[in-house]
Amino acid sequence: MVPRVALLSKDQIDKLPRRAREVVEYRKSGLSLNHIQGCPLDCAYCIRHTYGLWDQRVPRALMSDAQAVEELVAHQYFQPHVTPVQVFNRATDPFLPAVRPHTLAVLEDLDERELTNHVLVITRHQMKPGDFERLNRLRHIKLTLLFTYSGIDNKDIEPYPSSVAAESLKLMSRPTRRRYRTVLYWRPLVPGLNDSPEHLDAAYQLAQHADATVFTGLFYRDEIAGYYKANGLPEPYEDTARRKIVPETLEQRVLATFDATTPLFRKTSCAVAYAHGLPDYNGHIGIPGLCDICPLSQLELCRTAHKVPTPDRFREVAAHLPEARGLVVVDITERAAVVSGLETEQPRYHLQHALGFQVHDVRHPHRERWHGRADIGWEGENEDD
Repeated sequence: MVPRVALLSKDQIDKLPRRAREVVEYRKSGLSLNHIQGCPLDCAYCIRHTYGLWDQRVPRALMSDAQAVEELVAHQYFQPHVTPVQVFNRATDPFLPAVRPHTLAVLEDLDERELTNHVLVITRHQMKPGDFERLNRLRHIKLTLLFTYSGIDNKDIEPYPSSVAAESLKLMSRPTRRRYRTVLYWRPLVPGLNDSPEHLDAAYQLAQHADATVFTGLFYRDEIAGYYKANGLPEPYEDTARRKIVPETLEQRVLATFDATTPLFRKTSCAVAYAHGLPDYNGHIGIPGLCDICPLSQLELCRTAHKVPTPDRFREVAAHLPEARGLVVVDITERAAVVSGLETEQPRYHLQHALGFQVHDVRHPHRERWHGRADIGWEGENEDD
């Protein structure tokens, strides 16, 4: 009998932290569905720390899969065929044995609705030979499997071995005729932990099996730093940051390891879009320095799709969002739109995906060469993107 996740009672749900009760939440790479929460893999840097869910190691469901999909597609931010979707990327691994049937049920439900949205599934767990046939039957959604691989061998930081994700990536990339795409999600890169020449070369070799590779650093938030300190783990940075940390010298070494024939990207949406032969749905092409490592064919595809929205178009897209009533469009250039008046990130992500164009909050300017990352490990003053 296939194991399934236990359903929480209303009283149990009411006792969860506020953000943990949000089944649908907009994150940068898409509208995120998380009605199952809890993970035993115990990666020390897990984002669960910031949701008050770190101690929840047994996956539990807040509602049925059918209810969750209904909540997703009825959400004010969801646009059929437009909004990118992520499944179980915040509080569990979608291919844990007990979670797997729920993941497949959600994907099949979305596909049966004939939706053509991007759907991202991020995992570091073991895939099975039969997964190819099941996933390859999905005819409508643009499914991307992103395999989280770091090469970290410190078991106190990452107990579950990266070799499992590496083998899963190879397994799921092997079939030549498949509808889904595979991405090597090379993260988190941390100086002194997994950036030796041997680590970099191993990732390069693994990238040969994927449709695309995206590299990124560590989310080092206050809650994660506190956990590191409390458990005597080697602290990678002196400061915490709102954005992911990729020091300049580390990025340079990564770029030097790869060659022009192995597609490498700085941003998740860029890798996903490239793998499907589509322009980037986040509109990063407006910031040329961000795209200087992209394949020429992808640059041309993104340039052709790049359209600068008018202020009227902004207001039209934002009109139905209560959170955007205070929206002020400060400036619009070929690079990006700068806005103010948004209390949270979620409506900004919605605007960005609806327009296919970069939308920056005036409070958090992007800096030249930092590529939307934290300033830790970068030298000198830089102009805003």
